[in-house]
Amino acid sequence: MSLAPCVVGVDFGTLSGRALVVRVSDGAELGVAEHPYRHAVLDQELPDGTPLPPDWALQVPADYIDVLRHAVPEALARAGIRPEQVVGIGTDFTACTVLPVLADGTPLCELSEYAARPHAYVKLWRHHAAQAQADRINALAAERKEPWLRRYGGKISSEWEFAKALQLLEEDPEIYHRTERWVEVADWIVWQLCGTYVPNACTAGYKGQFQDGAYPSPDYLAALNPGFAGFVTDKLDQPIGQLGEPAGGLTAEAAAWTGLPEGITVCVGNVDAHVTAPAATAVEAGQMVAIMGTSTCHVMSSDQWGAVPGMCGVVDGGILPGLWGYEAGQSGVGDIFAWFVRNGVPAEYAEHATSLGRTLHEHLTALAAEQKVGEHGLIALDWHSGNRSVLVDHDLSGVLVGLTLSTRPEDVYRALLEATAFGTRTIIDAFEEAGVPVAELIIAGGLTKNALLMQIYADITRRPLSVIGSAQGPALGAAMHAAVAAGAYADIRAAAQAMGNVRRDVHLPDPERAAAYDRLYAEYRLLHDYFGRGANEVMHRLRRIRAQASAQPAPGATDRPQSA
Repeated sequence: MSLAPCVVGVDFGTLSGRALVVRVSDGAELGVAEHPYRHAVLDQELPDGTPLPPDWALQVPADYIDVLRHAVPEALARAGIRPEQVVGIGTDFTACTVLPVLADGTPLCELSEYAARPHAYVKLWRHHAAQAQADRINALAAERKEPWLRRYGGKISSEWEFAKALQLLEEDPEIYHRTERWVEVADWIVWQLCGTYVPNACTAGYKGQFQDGAYPSPDYLAALNPGFAGFVTDKLDQPIGQLGEPAGGLTAEAAAWTGLPEGITVCVGNVDAHVTAPAATAVEAGQMVAIMGTSTCHVMSSDQWGAVPGMCGVVDGGILPGLWGYEAGQSGVGDIFAWFVRNGVPAEYAEHATSLGRTLHEHLTALAAEQKVGEHGLIALDWHSGNRSVLVDHDLSGVLVGLTLSTRPEDVYRALLEATAFGTRTIIDAFEEAGVPVAELIIAGGLTKNALLMQIYADITRRPLSVIGSAQGPALGAAMHAAVAAGAYADIRAAAQAMGNVRRDVHLPDPERAAAYDRLYAEYRLLHDYFGRGANEVMHRLRRIRAQASAQPAPGATDRPQSA
């Protein structure tokens, strides 16, 4: 049995948490375990049956503690190491995922009087019901020429801290006033591990508009809503912890949950996408990492500052010290593919897939791979979950053009794969047009297993794709930051050189297919600008019509004859 020092990384995703045991000396992954959230995503109703409006996405914080109780001990057992070999633990989270808590960290949803109040729960990153508040935040910031707005490409998202907090104030002021801390879950989980609340520099900069040492001013917040003036000082402001720093030592309670030694180093929290960059050895300027899963985050460090439209933030040292850290993203990618498979495929396809020993995704991929570029005659917009970059508008929705009576499920499936690649190319083009060069594209996340999807991305972006060498990129990155916090490496660059893992140029673009995709990309951009830049507001009108209809009782819901 090896007695080499190890670290644990815990990656809290959208539906589950994964724990990974990593050897400090070389990044060898010794054991991994996953634990699904019992409540998954609450987007229809609360656990007690309280219904939720459209565009809501909540979670239950106790599910995260269950990951510590189950996944960490299981990963340790699978690694075959002694607990005393572990010198540190690091965590990462989806973001912006926030919750209202008391001063001691107790989530308001755990108070019996608030169990049926939606605003008392965790608001997941894909909670998009604060778009109206985000629109006002952006309009006022533009009118006042707030300097921080340029760092976000001219718009902040409905997914972020301030929009969600303003929604809380305006829709449930009682919960807002009871909230003593408005906390990123990335920081809440660290709080539970070490007993100390330490906001991390990554979420503060990208999701909390913390730039040049300050949040938006009380004067600006009061202009949004007089009751919002004290939001920062009352519920948010706290000394910021830098990435790779220790937040504290593991408490006795957390040691009992995890099976780890009390007092080991707990690293400052981080975001799943950003923490993945060093895991993929992307520690130089211009190396973009696309972390592809239910959504895609595009993160890149650069020595160039540029006002890139629709960025989710440009933060000094936000990913690596000494470089500008950029974030962009697509709100729906794997989610879109899963939606189509659930809702758009006839039963006989599932039966045929089963007979061939394939999943339905694998079956549709195999059928789509037989097509030539453009053969299906379709073009799609990848906005089923709104647009994060570059339009920053979650009231936008999906589009599919070119349907005929001969269109087959594999045609639509391939068009959706291509649409997400067109979305990534739009983001890359925005970087380059703003004077921020993209030198390399590295792919991480579960979707790297789909070879057709990867080839489509290489062809559409006209770039070789490198692929992270780990199936657990965020957890590996969190573990690497824990190694730095525990003093095993001087900084995250040194840890990346020893512990990171990437396979270079795995998928190469084909010139003929790339040329064919250029023609389709031109059509995508026409639709993108027509529906997304104000020429046609049909998506926003439909959204309003849906909201009005949802607020009315269903036909026959009242005055229904009562049975005896």
